[in-house]
Amino acid sequence: MLQAERAKGALLPEYHRATLECPNPSRWHMYDSMTAEAEVLEFLRTLVTTLKPNLIVETGAFLGVSTVWMAEGLRENGFGRIVSCELDPVVFAKAQEKIAASGLGDWIDLRNVSSLDLETSGQIDLFFSDSDLEVREQEVRQYLPKISSTGLILMHDASSHPGIVRESALRLEAEGLISVVLLPTPRGLAIAQKREGRK
Repeated sequence: MLQAERAKGALLPEYHRATLECPNPSRWHMYDSMTAEAEVLEFLRTLVTTLKPNLIVETGAFLGVSTVWMAEGLRENGFGRIVSCELDPVVFAKAQEKIAASGLGDWIDLRNVSSLDLETSGQIDLFFSDSDLEVREQEVRQYLPKISSTGLILMHDASSHPGIVRESALRLEAEGLISVVLLPTPRGLAIAQKREGRK
């Protein structure tokens, strides 16, 4: 949070370490080291305007930046909502401030709860897993029955370093639960779709 406050919304060169799949991370940009890369934020917003989801579920809102970018897509669509959660009460309060200042609060339902205790109703069209690395696999397993057969699952931080999320995504694929594409961004982004019910 201190890094984000010091940057004051300025775009910085991405500084995550180079990986085999992304040898030049400085070609990307970031607002801080926790929020998704700026290019990934643009991708998220474009996914929302492309997929036209009724329901987005996001885990790990952090300061609410990615939440706001996706909500911009919902506003452009003219319908839908995003349910997001942040467990840390201090960070949650900062995210609330960001959302209030954005003017997009009508599209966002932000909750101060663990991702594994988040309750949603309705079919999920876009699931963005961006909470603690250690629970991402458990999140996907838990929410998979609620995700539409045409919906998308995104798991951020799926680079080969540290590899936890990447390994989780590939394990879920090996079990036949999802099909995965790994985007070679600095922090990595796994895009998946569940196999069950796919037409």
